[in-house]
Amino acid sequence: MTEVIKKSARGEYGLTLADLGKTNKDIVVIDCDLSGSTMTKHFKAAFPERFFNAGIAEQDAVTMAVGLSTTGKVPFVSTFAVFASGRAWEQIRNGVCYPKFNVKVVATHCGITVGEDGASHQALEDVAIMRAIPNMTVIAPADATEVREVIKWVAEYKGPVYVRVSRANLPVIFPEGEYKFNPNKAVVMKEGKDITVVTNGETTCEVLKAAEILEKEGISVEVVHAPVVKPLDATTIVDSAKKTGKVATVENHSVIGGLGGAVCEAVCAEYPVKVTRIGINDQFGQTGTANELMAYYGLTGEKLAEKIKGLVK
Repeated sequence: MTEVIKKSARGEYGLTLADLGKTNKDIVVIDCDLSGSTMTKHFKAAFPERFFNAGIAEQDAVTMAVGLSTTGKVPFVSTFAVFASGRAWEQIRNGVCYPKFNVKVVATHCGITVGEDGASHQALEDVAIMRAIPNMTVIAPADATEVREVIKWVAEYKGPVYVRVSRANLPVIFPEGEYKFNPNKAVVMKEGKDITVVTNGETTCEVLKAAEILEKEGISVEVVHAPVVKPLDATTIVDSAKKTGKVATVENHSVIGGLGGAVCEAVCAEYPVKVTRIGINDQFGQTGTANELMAYYGLTGEKLAEKIKGLVK
C-alpha cells in the first residue's frame, strides 16, 4: 500500500510568505492575534518590521491593509475564515473590492474540519460571501503544494483575493516541483465517463479516494478539481458534463452559494443537466474531531463513494 504523505496547508502558507518576503520587500502581513494558528508567525520571525498584529480586530486589520496597499505595499491579512468573511465583510466590500485595492485575505480554519471549536468557528458560508462581492477572486487550494503555488501567484496578481486554507494536514496530491497553478483552468484529476464530480479544497483528496473505490466496482468517475471558484472555469466543467451527462459537486462548505452554486450557475447557463450538491445542508456544524465530522456529514471517501454510486445507478 502506498504511504499517504500529509503536510500542513497553513504551515506551507506561512513558510511561503516568509520565502517570498526575501525577494519582494513590499510584502507586509497583518494578523489578528492568531499568527501561531494562521502560521504567519514564520513571516513575523523573518521580517518583524513588516509584520503587524492588529489584535482581535479584523475590521481594523483590513483597513490597515487598505492603507498600506495605497503606498505600493502588498498586504496579506490573515485570520480565521469565519472572522475574515463575517466580521470584516463591510471593510472588504467597501474598502478593498469597491476601489479594487491590492489586498490579499488568506483565511485559515474553514469548514467543519475546524472540529472541536464548534459551529461558532466553522465557516460554512465564507466562499458564498466572498464570491458575491464584485472584483473578488476566490480560491480554495487542495493541498500544501497548491497552497504554495497559489500564494506565489497571489503575491504577483494585482487586485483583491480571498484564499481559503484548511486547518487540517492534507494528503499531498500534487508533487512538489511538478505542479503549476493556472488561475484560468480547473484540473481534470481523473478522466471518467459515468459522472463528473467537481470539488476543491480538502475534499479533493476524499473525492479521489471515492473515485478509486468506485473504479473497482466498474463505475467511472471524472474528477474535476476547481481551486478557483471565482472566476470559475466553466468551460472545463461544461465539457465534462457533456461527456458524462451527470454532475455532482463536493465541498467542505454549505451547499448554498459555494462551489456547488457556482457550478449550477455555469451548467444551467450553458448545458443544463442535473447537478447534485454535496456538502453541509443548510445547517450549522457541531463539535467533534475533524475526522468524526467529515464522516458525520458524508464527506469521507467511503461515504462519498456510496452517495456517488447512488447517483450513477
